[in-house]
Amino acid sequence: MRLRPRPLGLRSRITLAFGLGSLILAVTLASSTWAFTRESQLNLREDEYLDTVIRNAERVRSSLTQGRPEEMREFLAQLSTSAASPIIRESISRGGEIPTTSQPPGAFDTVPRSVRQAVEGDGKASLMHYRLADTPVLVLGIPIPSVDAAYYEIFELDELERTLDLLAAYLTGATILVTLAGATLGWWASRRTLLPLTDVGLAAHAIAGGRLDTRLEVANDPDLTVLVSSFNEMAATLQARIERDARFASDVSHELRSPLMTLAASLEVLQTRRDDMPERAQSALDLLVDDVNRFQQLVSDLLEISRFDAGAAHLQLEEVLLPEFLSRAVAAAAHEPIPVVTDATSADLVVEVDKRRMAQVIANLLDNAHKYGDGATAVRVTRSADADEVVISVEDHGPGVDAEDRDRIFERFSRAVSTAGTRGSDTGSGLGLALVAEHVALHGGRVGVEDRLDGEPGARFTVTLPIQAAPSEDDLSRVLPVEVGSPHLLAEEHPAEIER
Repeated sequence: MRLRPRPLGLRSRITLAFGLGSLILAVTLASSTWAFTRESQLNLREDEYLDTVIRNAERVRSSLTQGRPEEMREFLAQLSTSAASPIIRESISRGGEIPTTSQPPGAFDTVPRSVRQAVEGDGKASLMHYRLADTPVLVLGIPIPSVDAAYYEIFELDELERTLDLLAAYLTGATILVTLAGATLGWWASRRTLLPLTDVGLAAHAIAGGRLDTRLEVANDPDLTVLVSSFNEMAATLQARIERDARFASDVSHELRSPLMTLAASLEVLQTRRDDMPERAQSALDLLVDDVNRFQQLVSDLLEISRFDAGAAHLQLEEVLLPEFLSRAVAAAAHEPIPVVTDATSADLVVEVDKRRMAQVIANLLDNAHKYGDGATAVRVTRSADADEVVISVEDHGPGVDAEDRDRIFERFSRAVSTAGTRGSDTGSGLGLALVAEHVALHGGRVGVEDRLDGEPGARFTVTLPIQAAPSEDDLSRVLPVEVGSPHLLAEEHPAEIER
């Protein structure tokens, strides 16, 4: 199976586009600059050397005409001390062995044949660039027909080559700097350009976290007006729908509480006469009591869930000594004695929690272990490796939870099926673990379930809480919250706090 490369993000693509654009522009300008400089310098040198060769050829012609060979040899010796190699060819038209004078000796053998042909055969001045012993040189040839001779000079261009190499190094460095500057500019421009999308992401994250009144600030940019207005309209529609559904669930649950209380009171009266009833009537009464209790729990859970949906759930944080708090919470909610095991780093751990909500978290986890896991075996408290989180785990010795159900089990009205097929067979409301997830998320924590770490059969439900205070609702600074009216909730909360 071929792995497809991970696509680059939008910001990375914009930065890469700026960087590549800067690189192409810088390479084009650098190449053009180097080529123009090289061409101009070569032309300048060719013109300068051509003037020099013409003057020298005229002097050679004068020496040959007046028959002063000593003066010519002295002149050639003076020229050979410079960067030029002078060459004189005499009696060209006679053929045979042509007299040649050069400094240094043998220099004529390095002159390309095409230059010789143009000067000596065609009688035209000629020049050519080539490399001689890995050194760039320029040869110029001038015919001197009045004395049946030709004059050549070979000039070394290594200094010009070093100058061009240095220029190329500077241009390469400038190209790298321009590319980096372009990429930096692209990163900055992408950050500025994508800032509205970042605001949209933050606003969407806030709405997903329950802040339904979150809206985007109206932008002055006409290109963003449609996006902002559409998003705010969508958020308002979503808020109205969720609040309507929450009010419906809250109203229905509240309306059911009164008849349920009346029914429960009537059942209590009947239970006082239970011993006077026939056996079948007693069984029916017991079933009715169980169903009414379950119905009352369902209504209570629905009311609690509706507060989360309406955004009316708020934390009342208090500092608690965590091991002591958990011991009391477990003692109040457990069906049988359950040990609370604390590691050495958590023995004196103080955290900020909403005691009522955290007590309900522990109660729901223990109730879940009692119903589906054959009872909890231990509640453990450990600190994370970086010591900024605390993990509360509830272990049972039931059949465990299949891997594919470990996320779905915390959804509302979800009952996962265990490997043994028993988890979820109870007639619970399906809201207990969903409430656990909501309460923990409100604290800035997370929940999970896994196999027990000791290898024994059973599930391990974990609650991970930050040791610092829960995050503020004002962390998203660029998101503009719009004030809305209080959600219509007819039910009141009844805290059942556990005293420290």
